[in-house]
Amino acid sequence: MQNVKKINDEIAVATNQLTSEDLQQAAQVGYRTVLNLRSPNEEGVLSEEQQYAEAAGLQYVNIPVKPDNLNQELADRVLQQIEQSPKPVLAHCKSGLRSGAMALMYVATREGMSAKEAMQRGQQMGFDCNANPAMKKFFEEYVTTYFQRSE
Repeated sequence: MQNVKKINDEIAVATNQLTSEDLQQAAQVGYRTVLNLRSPNEEGVLSEEQQYAEAAGLQYVNIPVKPDNLNQELADRVLQQIEQSPKPVLAHCKSGLRSGAMALMYVATREGMSAKEAMQRGQQMGFDCNANPAMKKFFEEYVTTYFQRSE
């Protein structure tokens, strides 16, 4: 399976749309959950993804995330789903931007990393944190305020 970046032992990100073969391989190498952050009406989406994932023995979750429509409630929902899903989780979107941001937000909030540390980790892994300024700003604000909200 190509184009997969392992964030930690709990979550990895595919930087492309998964194929039925990718889902089969994901199950074979030990992934237990697929988290799809694409909307069903996005161009190039695999319409039978849930069926392929479940046939491969994977738990399947679809939470559509649009970069221009991010909010705390949606991010909380995605991170909570990652938390509750059988691990390891393979998250994906079209390019890895949304799924990479959510995976790094999950790791940052669980490991006590600052937004800057999480951004640096993402950049070291090849995620272009500057590709979407609105998402970068949301990421920084979410991680920064997460710990204030948790107190």
